[in-house]
Amino acid sequence: MAKMEVKTSLLDNMIGVGDMVLLEPLNEESFIDNLKKRFDHSEIYTYIGSVVISVNPYRSLPIYSPEKVEDYRNRNFYELSPHIFALSDEAYRSLRDQDKDQCILITGESGAGKTEASKLVMSYVAAVCGKGAEVNQVKEQLLQSNPVLEAFGNAKTVRNDNSSRFGKYMDIEFDFKGDPLGGVISNYLLEKSRVVKQPRGERNFHIFYQLLSGASEDLLNKLKLERDFSRYNYLSLDSAKVNGVDDAANFRTVRNAMQIVGFMDHEAQSVLEVIAAVLKLGNIEFKPESRVNGLDESKIKDKNELKEICELTGIDQSVLERAFSFRTVEAKQEKVSTTLNVAQAYYARDALAKNLYSRLFSWLVNRINESIKAQTKVRKKVMGVLDIYGFEIFEDNSFEQFIINYCNEKLQQIFIELTLKEEQEEYIRENTNGILAMLDEECLRPGTVTDDTFLEKLNQVCATHQHFESRMSKCSRFLNDTSLPHSCFRIQHYAGKVMYQVEGFVDKNNDLLYRDLSQAMWKASHSLIKALFPEGNPAKINLKRPPTAGSQFKASVATLMKNLQTKNPNYIRCIKPNDKKAAHIFNDALVCHQIRYLGLLENVRVRRAGYAFRQAYEPCLERYKMLCKQTWPHWKGPARAGVEVLFNELEFPVEEYSFGRSKIFIRNPRTLFKLEDLRKRRLEDLATLIQKIFRGWKCRTHFLLMKKSQIVIAAWYRRYSQQKKYQQIKSSAIVIQSFIRGWKARKILRELKHKKRCQEAVTTIAAFWHGTQARRELRRLKEEARNKHAIAVIWAYWLGLKVRREYRKFFRANAGKKIYEFTLQRIVQKYFLEMKNKMPSLSPIDKNWPARPYLFLDSTHKELKRIFHLWRCKKYRDQFTDQQKLIYEEKLEASELFKDKKALYPSSVGQPFQGAYLEISKDPKYKKLKDAIEEKIIIAEVVNKVNRANGKCASRIFLLTNNNLLLADQKSGHIKSEVPLGDVTKVSMSSQNDGFFAVHLKEGSGAASKGDFLFSSDHLIEMATKLYRTTLSQTKQKLNIEISDEFLVQFRQDKVCVKFIQGNQKNGSVPTCKRKNNRLLEVAVP
Repeated sequence: MAKMEVKTSLLDNMIGVGDMVLLEPLNEESFIDNLKKRFDHSEIYTYIGSVVISVNPYRSLPIYSPEKVEDYRNRNFYELSPHIFALSDEAYRSLRDQDKDQCILITGESGAGKTEASKLVMSYVAAVCGKGAEVNQVKEQLLQSNPVLEAFGNAKTVRNDNSSRFGKYMDIEFDFKGDPLGGVISNYLLEKSRVVKQPRGERNFHIFYQLLSGASEDLLNKLKLERDFSRYNYLSLDSAKVNGVDDAANFRTVRNAMQIVGFMDHEAQSVLEVIAAVLKLGNIEFKPESRVNGLDESKIKDKNELKEICELTGIDQSVLERAFSFRTVEAKQEKVSTTLNVAQAYYARDALAKNLYSRLFSWLVNRINESIKAQTKVRKKVMGVLDIYGFEIFEDNSFEQFIINYCNEKLQQIFIELTLKEEQEEYIRENTNGILAMLDEECLRPGTVTDDTFLEKLNQVCATHQHFESRMSKCSRFLNDTSLPHSCFRIQHYAGKVMYQVEGFVDKNNDLLYRDLSQAMWKASHSLIKALFPEGNPAKINLKRPPTAGSQFKASVATLMKNLQTKNPNYIRCIKPNDKKAAHIFNDALVCHQIRYLGLLENVRVRRAGYAFRQAYEPCLERYKMLCKQTWPHWKGPARAGVEVLFNELEFPVEEYSFGRSKIFIRNPRTLFKLEDLRKRRLEDLATLIQKIFRGWKCRTHFLLMKKSQIVIAAWYRRYSQQKKYQQIKSSAIVIQSFIRGWKARKILRELKHKKRCQEAVTTIAAFWHGTQARRELRRLKEEARNKHAIAVIWAYWLGLKVRREYRKFFRANAGKKIYEFTLQRIVQKYFLEMKNKMPSLSPIDKNWPARPYLFLDSTHKELKRIFHLWRCKKYRDQFTDQQKLIYEEKLEASELFKDKKALYPSSVGQPFQGAYLEISKDPKYKKLKDAIEEKIIIAEVVNKVNRANGKCASRIFLLTNNNLLLADQKSGHIKSEVPLGDVTKVSMSSQNDGFFAVHLKEGSGAASKGDFLFSSDHLIEMATKLYRTTLSQTKQKLNIEISDEFLVQFRQDKVCVKFIQGNQKNGSVPTCKRKNNRLLEVAVP
């Protein structure tokens, strides 16, 4: 443990100063230099006592691993190097062990890293608290609420790619053991104006881009959306893509997080439908119209978007259309309906979009709270984490920036109240309560209320205030300030001066939504939208003016401040090092500005007004015990007594330190640094001593090893020498033995060879004698055999003669029949042998067959021909693949349908049926068409579609799939028509040599609204055959193929006769089509 402490202590291997309280000398320049030095070495955390300063590195650092979590777990705050985990652990242990409710306040400018800091705090607490199935589920739900809220509440700004556009305060509830039970989330002022308009270089809320990028094609079709961002007016295009951000992957993360938090599938689908409705609201446009009474009114240009919105939300189209065109004002028992001009209609549209999204976000927060709230009613300990928008100064600052900065003023007051009480009065003087009150008064005042009247009132009331500046005020010093436009005012905040544009203050504070729109939303069949607008219920009409946005926000901030003051605060002060969102860049001026308005230097001075450093007795004694002989190496008494002995030995002035109950307090940083220097020199002395002892031990060990090695080497050498001598004696003996054995062997060999020659001579003589005897015996046996054979031959001839004499009298009676049968058998045998050699080829189309040799074999000859043909046809079919079988089946089907019926058929027999004449998958211009079709394409061909009105032809892409017949534009690939195969009743064509055919549709079907189709194609036979087979496969009914030179087609409400005539063509051999009248369409065929 001590070894680890030496390596990772706050004071060891310190880059700069880890705690600003120890900084010498203390001034603004040294403060910034210390931060910069640590930032350059990837040390982004620094302490001011118990306050953590966090500098945003704008890159990933390897300091948040599970190993780091274990390092800081249950460790003293100053025991390790500064880290956000140290503050999180201190807060968690205080809550768990001391039963103190905690709050962690994370403040700083937009882009300073507050959101990431809050996620790190929550992840650390989740990692160190208890385990178990229920506890892990609660932790996972608490952590997974972040991606959902970030997707719906965060957006890219010019200063931050993931800026929180709402304030979030989460109370995490724990039981007595420190295990999480649940949580409660409070949200503050969603920047809903961003839904309808974003500043240049910024984006709308993340969820819009994530939905369009990550949703499947099926989901987008259900939501009636397209993937192209440019299709939606509410989405900023100049910053639609953010470097390093994968919107599609983030959408999958959000869907998974919603599932973990507890959203049902239908709830998630309802949320996405509301998001789609908001997107499509921005595409509604209005045009002016004048009424008879002279009043201007507005009409919707294209009602297609309105229709799709109503289909998504379940609202009657006429009700929503009227709500965009009229406004009903109720006063007591009277109702007055007025028309809306174009500007008012656009205002109503944007107001509805903002309210729809804002209320959806509040519903999401409440729904998450239902899932993560504590299920038990036992007494709970609470840790609050506040992640709220930072102080904002943009080029264009409006009502949203005003109340955001108001909230930051309140948070700064709390920090001052608890740390810098002597400056509290000045900050109280600078708050913006008065301006918000005046804004509410102006909004509630009868008469004409505009942004200019509000600015005029500000100029009257605040003209002499030292923190208020305006060109229109009575204060003459701003009359010629050209940096301050006439429609703006400027306020001196704690973080600097901010210029606000007064335009939109009144409207945004009123946050007015016409009652007609609320009632239209309440009438929706969409359960979620209906629940978002309870005021639209006619039974609950409230004529009271709703509270303003400013007053609501002021009340919620007051509640938040009251809540924070009941808890023990822990501060994380986030600092943004540069405005470029780039790593390794430290802007001194920007950091200096933040240090000043955050009051960090004053915080250090307040901390140092007492004792600059404090430490518990045990770690202090462990760290400095080597400076005193009495405490080194082990102290056998209480830690406090050991520290007292140590400091008395070092002879520090008594006023430089003080002993508390559990800690020692050091007044001046110089005393601490002197202690460190003494410790460093003592460690060097100890290192020298250790080196000396180690070197002595090493030399002795080396000597003993050498001595042992010499003995071993000598023993091995003696062994080697004796072994070598023995081997020499042994090899000499072996040589002598081999010579003796060789001589003996040669002597025995000579004796054996003599003996063998004698044996071979005896054998040869015996062999010759035996041969002579055998030849003699052979001659005797042959003589006896010749005699016996002669007797047998004579006897056989005698028996034959005797038999022939007996048989001669029977032969004459049956000779004719026997000869006939024998002759016939020989003829048939000869016939089959000749047929074997004269067989034709195995080709089924080979008509050759050998001639019949005999008339009586005629039937046999024909039967053999038939059997052979069937056999070679089977052999030929067995060679086919499944694909070839399918092709021949289609060819056979075409033969049955068109042979001897259609003059075009013979020319199609030799043409293979290809089906896909257009390579849609390879042609990039048809990519959109390919993505729209999920089924297998059977036919893809360009056909000429005959215009129903004039008979002219237009090129279309004809697509046949397993279930549908589709027509698409040849240039754009856009699908024009889609006909289910079940709606196709008949195909008609002429008997002549043309490519015209008509597709008849079922009356009353959706596809038959414009009537039947008339096409012309170069592959008529193939297309009709495949359409016939596919329809039979899907519907189990045969498609009627009508072949006639006259047939009727249905064009809209008329039945038109299509007549084929012979004629001379101007354009050669191409048939032409011409509409003669309403009832006749002629096709001239060459």
